[in-house]
Amino acid sequence: MTTDEIDRAAVMVRVSPGAAKPYRYLGEAYRRVGNTTVAMSAEEYNRILFERMHGEQRWENQPAKVWTVEDLDEGEILRAPEEAIRQGRQDDPRTREPMDLLRGAGLLVDGKLSRAAVVLFGKRERIESDMTQCLLRAARFKGLDRSEFLDNRRFRGNAFTLLSAAERFRRDNNPVASRFQADRFDRIDEPLYPPLAVREALANALCHRDYSLGGGSVGLAIYDDRLEVTSSGTLHFGFTPATLFEPHESLPWNPLIADAFYRRGIIEVWGRGIHKMSEEAVAGGLPLPEIDDARGCVTVRFRHGRPKPPPVHLTTSQSMPGKVADLTETQQAIVALLHQADQALALREIHARLGEPHIRRLREDLASLKAKGLVATTGRGRGARWKRLQHRDSG
Repeated sequence: MTTDEIDRAAVMVRVSPGAAKPYRYLGEAYRRVGNTTVAMSAEEYNRILFERMHGEQRWENQPAKVWTVEDLDEGEILRAPEEAIRQGRQDDPRTREPMDLLRGAGLLVDGKLSRAAVVLFGKRERIESDMTQCLLRAARFKGLDRSEFLDNRRFRGNAFTLLSAAERFRRDNNPVASRFQADRFDRIDEPLYPPLAVREALANALCHRDYSLGGGSVGLAIYDDRLEVTSSGTLHFGFTPATLFEPHESLPWNPLIADAFYRRGIIEVWGRGIHKMSEEAVAGGLPLPEIDDARGCVTVRFRHGRPKPPPVHLTTSQSMPGKVADLTETQQAIVALLHQADQALALREIHARLGEPHIRRLREDLASLKAKGLVATTGRGRGARWKRLQHRDSG
């Protein structure tokens, strides 16, 4: 081959990716996009540097100053290996000494407690004063926004305590969806939001949130049309809400905390959390969950496709001009239910059949219907019974 032919030949050099990302040349950072090299924004450059540093020195693996093993919940520490053994995710450590168990779980730093150990096992009394970001905010709102509370609570404690508190709140406020099957006479009542899907979202929030934010928290909010789980911080490692639904490796932001949750059988590894959550939601009749990354927090949102109540069809002898047209869907459902019932119903029976999430709101709807002259009540207190009034056409 002549010199001219060599000059004209296309020479390809393949270089393996280096470990020390991001790459800089003459003071400028670059990244590869397909077959091209483009300059990196300052924001992206700083993010990559932060994530690289996070692998070695992060909030959870730093020592928790002035915390001792006496400040931890010993019962919770002992439950950890028992559950891990039962789940088949750990061999018996042959010891039940708290410090030995913490050491075996990688939760000590030079013989001192790590912050991860405090998040996982800290006693509420100490957490309330010295680790205020270990907070769960739980609320049931009336309607579709935050203008009015039906239930509003705040819990502080270690991550396992907060998960239990969140699940209790969900059980107390989770609407019930009713359905019928052709081969069954009785009605089937199920939680509107599948418990396993919500539990997965809560566990992910507790594992992957940013604990370095002193005012941070995990939130559980239930509205009339949706349930949301929020956590302080943003998505990392290049993840976006869309890519989380694609197959991906498990890259927990707090691997020590996530490992403890995995050993307890609460979460899975290998990036299966979002897929498990989605499978449970779809199996429960819900659309795929939505994920938002905005305003300093990550939100997982479950919406329900609950069918609208059947419209109330009034015959001429039952019509009441001007009084039915302005009913809400729930009020129409109440009127329809009382119309179909062969006897007057107690408040608890109406609540059970409609699956309305809160007794207080149901009482308000019944009072409104009574004021419109559409329903009547007999008896008082718990013995009260509701029925639909029958009206004759005035003509």
